[in-house]
Amino acid sequence: MAMRAAARQAILSPPLGPRSPRPFLCGCSLSIAPRLEPCRAASSTTAPAAGKHLPPLFSVAPMMDWTDNHYRTLARLISRHAWLYTEMVVAETIVHQKDNLDRFLAFPEEQHPIVLQIGGSNLENLAKATELANDYSYDEINLNCGCPSGKVAGHGCFGARLMFDPEFVGDAMSTIAANCDVPVSVKCRIGVDDRDSYEELCEFVDKVISKSPTRHFIIHARKALLSGLSPAENRKIPPLKYEYYFALLRDFPEIKFTLNGGITNVSQVSASMRQGAHGVMVGRAAYNNPWNMLGHVDGEIYGKQTRYISRRQILENYQAYGDSIIDQYGPSRPNVRQLVKPLLNLFHSEPGNSLWKRKADSALRHCKTVKTFLEETLDAISDSVLDKPVNREPSSDEEYFASVDSLLPPKYTTPMHERLVAAST
Repeated sequence: MAMRAAARQAILSPPLGPRSPRPFLCGCSLSIAPRLEPCRAASSTTAPAAGKHLPPLFSVAPMMDWTDNHYRTLARLISRHAWLYTEMVVAETIVHQKDNLDRFLAFPEEQHPIVLQIGGSNLENLAKATELANDYSYDEINLNCGCPSGKVAGHGCFGARLMFDPEFVGDAMSTIAANCDVPVSVKCRIGVDDRDSYEELCEFVDKVISKSPTRHFIIHARKALLSGLSPAENRKIPPLKYEYYFALLRDFPEIKFTLNGGITNVSQVSASMRQGAHGVMVGRAAYNNPWNMLGHVDGEIYGKQTRYISRRQILENYQAYGDSIIDQYGPSRPNVRQLVKPLLNLFHSEPGNSLWKRKADSALRHCKTVKTFLEETLDAISDSVLDKPVNREPSSDEEYFASVDSLLPPKYTTPMHERLVAAST
């Protein structure tokens, strides 16, 4: 599929009609990075060189119906260095849609560093899907072994159910690695149902690393209960056991582990790293409050300059992206409602947020462009909020993980694990 033309520069004019006495944005001429519309990477030969990106100290979790191209574009405008994950894409979808892959796998070059999460339990399809996805030049490919959703876990051995069969996961990761040119990783829980001991978690990790080149695990620090709890309840009811995560750092020093689950602000992210965490993955908090969560990542986590200093600038650039890709894949694919969806939490807890959302609900019934949507709604938000830089709120979470060392389970060792540790030193 030929690439579309680069996203055009926003041409911002004062809003129409008497309702808004000021321009919806500043009218300054900010340039947007080229090709922020979905497009297929040229080939695997153009994949980013190893070490091109900063390490995944902070990543945004894969979330079905949430972390699509539009949200990821917004996230990348806020943070240049956070690692972004796709929604999970089922291996069979990739295989059966091989003539329509851009719809499922294409992403703008500016979204690097980006990880594709695949779901599946058929080795042949995982191999085919990975080979097809390899042409899109993702920075890593991740296997979903942690989703407890009935849409996933209830369809055979899939999602979190894969943790019952570490032997298969090892084979799957070996297959995925053999069919791509980038690192591979596993996202999993600390356990499933009654298989929730620390030793069983270590046995899972041990088996996977012994059968595959997998050297990165994203650990959701709750177990999954596959019967009786909804996906939302599985994110809240099973208790967090951060001690399991930090024990893995101790017992598998040759492996990289990213912490996931229960992290809601940047103070907790920083606290985990002071405790030794290799990286942190945040899900709902990065979607429900993207400015205050992602806005701190480049400066406080990576020690780099923030790309844009205000939400006015973010919106100006996002509007250029959005209006350049409306109807790209046919009528209403995407449409304004889909493009605006990631913006609706941009003013979380700010004065005017409720009014803005009410105006948004009305405007989405008839607006045909992101520009007209913003013209009709942003008079609910004051200039002081639009232009305010991201602020670090006082937090009591600086010592969030301070007591975890006293909770660590006994050390795990096996002959295979000891050999791997010895080989890495």
